[in-house]
Amino acid sequence: MYKDIIRFIQTLYGTREMIPLHAPRFMGNEKKYLDECIDSTFVSSVGKFVDRFEKMVTEYTGSQKAVVCVNGTNALHLALLLAGVERDDEVITQSLTFIATCNAISYIGAYPIFIDVDKDTMGLSPSAIEAWLNAFAFVKNHACYNKKTGRRIKACVPMHTFGHPVHLDELINVCEKYHLELVEDAAESIGSFYKGKHTGTFGKVGVLSFNGNKTITTGGGGMLLFNNEKLGAHAKHLTTQAKIPHRWEFVHDEIGYNYRMPNINAALGCAQMEYIDTILANKRETAMKYKEFFQMVEDIDFFDEPENCRSNFWLNAILLKNKETRNDFLQCSNDNHVMTRPIWSLMNRLPMFAKCQTDDLTNTIWFEERVVNLPSSARL
Repeated sequence: MYKDIIRFIQTLYGTREMIPLHAPRFMGNEKKYLDECIDSTFVSSVGKFVDRFEKMVTEYTGSQKAVVCVNGTNALHLALLLAGVERDDEVITQSLTFIATCNAISYIGAYPIFIDVDKDTMGLSPSAIEAWLNAFAFVKNHACYNKKTGRRIKACVPMHTFGHPVHLDELINVCEKYHLELVEDAAESIGSFYKGKHTGTFGKVGVLSFNGNKTITTGGGGMLLFNNEKLGAHAKHLTTQAKIPHRWEFVHDEIGYNYRMPNINAALGCAQMEYIDTILANKRETAMKYKEFFQMVEDIDFFDEPENCRSNFWLNAILLKNKETRNDFLQCSNDNHVMTRPIWSLMNRLPMFAKCQTDDLTNTIWFEERVVNLPSSARL
């Protein structure tokens, strides 16, 4: 059976050579714009492509303001600061995530609380959050506190796993009820929509990633999305070392960060944004071919987009019967030059987060034992 799957993927991508999990595609003006950067000498954090890239993403996502950063982790760190997270606060998130989510929380000196995911989204579960808060938290003076630790629970960070949106309406209601700031880790979900609205535009701040393996790439890079232009302008100020604009003087008015994306990276982003719809259509076609194929495969399910959502299908995922069959498939596929991978190690099982509070993580553990990601690059 596994050999049949491997042959299908090889046919899909038209090669028996090594098929990567997700390779970038450069099919437009990338080289032209990079040449423009070099010729202009504006290859660092000032240049026309930085402004243009921010404008293109603002218009595409429907946000009010977008601010580019060096990478998605930097962007998430700054997003949490802008949401008011402080040292010794706690932040609700999911254990089923890439480590950048938790690292960004830790940079502030805050602590993650790991809550279960939903079976239909693979992302943070609003009902599980509410159940945990009902049992272990209380609200006082418009702030939420942990009964066990006494710490303030300031924010909630869902991650739209593999580009599949979480249940945002319900999550917003829970956050409002318990006075939590919603910060969306939309690193994997550019081009994903929940009820017609782009992910990353529901909370106080949203975060995108443009790493080399993302749907579109700037080599490395991230972006903050805002519905509040004033807050976005403050973010831009902080990413530029909080320097007060002046023709020659260097004066800074608060602690800032060197989180600026170079113009040369933004040039790649501009070129990629020009044909993002083509990339997304290509990836959706690939996902539908996987979906159709796995309908005929016993004991393996394709993970489809949630109801009322349009997912970007960043990484296609299948669910095997158990951990043993998952490992067998990973061995077989990688031995045959088809790159596949399991989902991330659960955050609460890593030594630096092992003492963090969790709920029972039933669905989280279920997914961790079964998920395999398949090659998902845009096909040439």
